[in-house]
Amino acid sequence: MSQLFSNKRLILLLLGVILLVALISFSLRDRANVSLPEQIIKDVVGAGQTVFSRPAHVVTGIFDNVDSLLNTYEENRHLKTRLEEFAGVQAEVKDLRSENAELREVVGKQEDLREYNPIQATVIARNPDQWEEKIILDKGTDSGVTQNMAVLTARGLVGKVILATPSTSTVELVSTQDPNYRVSAMVLGKQQDVFGLIEGYDAERRELLLKRIDADIDIQEGDQVVSSGLGGIFPKGIVIGKITEVTIDEFGLTKLAYVKPAADFNMLNHVMIADRTMPEVDTADNGQTEEDGS
Repeated sequence: MSQLFSNKRLILLLLGVILLVALISFSLRDRANVSLPEQIIKDVVGAGQTVFSRPAHVVTGIFDNVDSLLNTYEENRHLKTRLEEFAGVQAEVKDLRSENAELREVVGKQEDLREYNPIQATVIARNPDQWEEKIILDKGTDSGVTQNMAVLTARGLVGKVILATPSTSTVELVSTQDPNYRVSAMVLGKQQDVFGLIEGYDAERRELLLKRIDADIDIQEGDQVVSSGLGGIFPKGIVIGKITEVTIDEFGLTKLAYVKPAADFNMLNHVMIADRTMPEVDTADNGQTEEDGS
């Protein structure tokens, strides 16, 4: 009797295996169409995933919102700190301006060598034959532009106006080869400021030449060069560039420095014209007038 039950179990097991293999073969036979059991299983699983995924997304969204709020709080705290620092800097600048005005009043000086009114202008023309020499701007005498006004960009000095019409102005760049073109410059040294003249442009190195510096004065590579404001055209403190090399001139009396311009003369689109008002010089004692040194 036990042998009979054992045989029945074996037969049922074999039938189950055969049925399972048949179902697998049926499922693998045509994957383009999904069988009814697979459809039912997929629908049930999909419904279950939908039921469980929605609360999960809600919980995840809550945590993301909390994290965003914490980040926003940290950013606001940081910005408030920066605003407080900015307020302190503003107060310091205001105090310095007030002190500067008082000192200028004491010495009877109404103008500062740094002061100028910027006139915004756009480059409208450039001659390929004089690419390193001149540019033409869309502002002229109707906008207050006159000859010998300095022209600069946010990076540094560009040149000066040499001709102005009612609606345009021609600018001669600092990179010109004109031997008579000079800019009164100042090297911001670690120990003291050193004065010299920008005279000439090395086209091969694409660098300006800073001359007339005493051979005993120490200037180094990396020192910044700015306009001195003493020439009467260029306001004081406009960045010209940085020194890349220092040599002795051919006579051995003065130093010659190569200066890499801060402004990119090849990519000039928008510039500023410095409308500078110079203080009048009392020439009653010597009968002479102040001349531009630039």
